[in-house]
Amino acid sequence: MILPVVKLGTLVLKTVCKPIASRLKKEAGLHPKFRRLIVNVAQANHRITTNIQRRIYGHSTNVEIRPLDEEKAVQAASDLIGEFFVFSVAGVALIFEVQRSARSEARKEEIRRQEIEAMKQKEEDLMRDLEQLKQKLNEIEHLAKGRGLSGIISFRHDHAPESSKSGNPA
Repeated sequence: MILPVVKLGTLVLKTVCKPIASRLKKEAGLHPKFRRLIVNVAQANHRITTNIQRRIYGHSTNVEIRPLDEEKAVQAASDLIGEFFVFSVAGVALIFEVQRSARSEARKEEIRRQEIEAMKQKEEDLMRDLEQLKQKLNEIEHLAKGRGLSGIISFRHDHAPESSKSGNPA
C-alpha cells in the first residue's frame, strides 16, 4: 500500500519541479549579474568534467581547455541549476521520509519496550504471589506436623464444608 503512494508522490514531485526548474533556467539568462555568475560556474564545471573525462580515457590533462562560448555556458549552467533544483527537492523529500520512518520506528520500539516492561512487572507480581503461597503452604504444613495426625484430621474437618462445595472430598 505504501509503495504505490511513494511512487505517486515522487512522480508528482518531479512533475511540479520541472516547470519551476524551467522557469529558473529562463530567468537565469536574463539578469546580467546572475548571468555572469552562471557563466563562470558553467566554465568551471566544463573544465572539471573535461579533466575528469581525459583522466578516465587516459589522455593528457595538461592541455589547455577551450572555454565554452557564452550562450553554451548559459545553457549548460541553466541546465545545471534546473537539475540541482530537482535533485535538491528530491533530496529534501528523501530526508523527510527517512526522518518520518525513524520517528515511526522509535514509536513502535517505545510501545514494544512498554509491553516488555509490563510483562516483566506481571511476572514479578506472579513470582511474589507464588512465594506468598509457598510460605502459606509451609506454615500450614508446619502447623499440621505440630498437631500430628489428629491435627490434620481436625484441620480437614474444620474446612470440610468448603471442600464439599467444590465437589472434591478431602
